Amino acid sequence: MPPPSPSPRLAARAIILQEGALLLVNAYPEGQSDLWCVPGGGVERHSSLKENLAREVWEECGLTVAVHDPCLINEFHDPHGSFHQVDIYFRCTIIEGSLSREWKDPENIVTERRFFSPEELSGVRFKPDSLPDVAWGTGLTYDPLEPIVKP
Repeated sequence: MPPPSPSPRLAARAIILQEGALLLVNAYPEGQSDLWCVPGGGVERHSSLKENLAREVWEECGLTVAVHDPCLINEFHDPHGSFHQVDIYFRCTIIEGSLSREWKDPENIVTERRFFSPEELSGVRFKPDSLPDVAWGTGLTYDPLEPIVKP
């Protein structure tokens, strides 16, 4: 049997607001980049998007979350390479836990995590570009083929 054809990677991501601030993580080990994003990651087979997302938020932040409705579908790609990822963002609420500097991501990818107000967010690099509109807006948004940012 021939190998399966390559397809885009699928990831689930969390929009978590607390007291009007958005949770972001720096997912570049050892400070390779100053780029921030919301927690989440690749989807594992035979587990729902919501189950995958709850697992990823726990691994990256030590938080137990309730995963609610989707609010953004975003595509990242490398126009000069083979990388293509479809991210599905869900609104989430924290049901247990709080951020701790002592928490360690088991994969050692996320090294920083913190909440940003809208004003603070305007002073840092983040992806996707539509993140502020999605975090503090309503409804479902589609953000097609945004070029990936390299560290």
